[in-house]
Amino acid sequence: MPRKRDEPVRLTRIYTRGGDLGETSLGDGSRTSKRDPLIAAYGAVDELNSQVGLALAAPLPDALRAVLERVQNELFDVGADLAVPFAGEDERLRVAQSQVDALEADCDRLNQDLPELKSFVLPGGEEVAARIHVARAVCRRAERVALDAPVNPLALVYLNRLSDLLFILARAANAAAGRDEPLWKPGASR
Repeated sequence: MPRKRDEPVRLTRIYTRGGDLGETSLGDGSRTSKRDPLIAAYGAVDELNSQVGLALAAPLPDALRAVLERVQNELFDVGADLAVPFAGEDERLRVAQSQVDALEADCDRLNQDLPELKSFVLPGGEEVAARIHVARAVCRRAERVALDAPVNPLALVYLNRLSDLLFILARAANAAAGRDEPLWKPGASR
């Protein structure tokens, strides 16, 4: 049966055996080593997406859930972008400025009601906030890994802005639960 227009992919078999010897296919069909920086980059984004999914599996205010659900879908866009070497403008699915703009708007909207920061925030508080902090740390690593590959510059901007948003989302999750954020107390154990 032919694939429907709104069906992005149809997988009839999950294993292909094509990667058994340490190679895989990029989004343009070319074969490369699984050690290729592009593979590392979209692998890190895949891990990030899994961490976002773990955060979404926890109780979460609807307003924060909607943002994370959109981000989770966009991370597949980022992965699709990273899966094809970037050589300038083309017709491939690429991260768009509008996606970065949406992250910035979310940052501004969600941050405006949070208390002013007077210390560094330690990852923790509510369980969902801790999960989002883990996603933030994985996002920072995904960005660093992507720096070593020939990628769309907007993919890097997206990941950078997303890590900021994840920090704000973790703070917002604690605030929504009425939970104080754990703050760094320099030298407290001396």
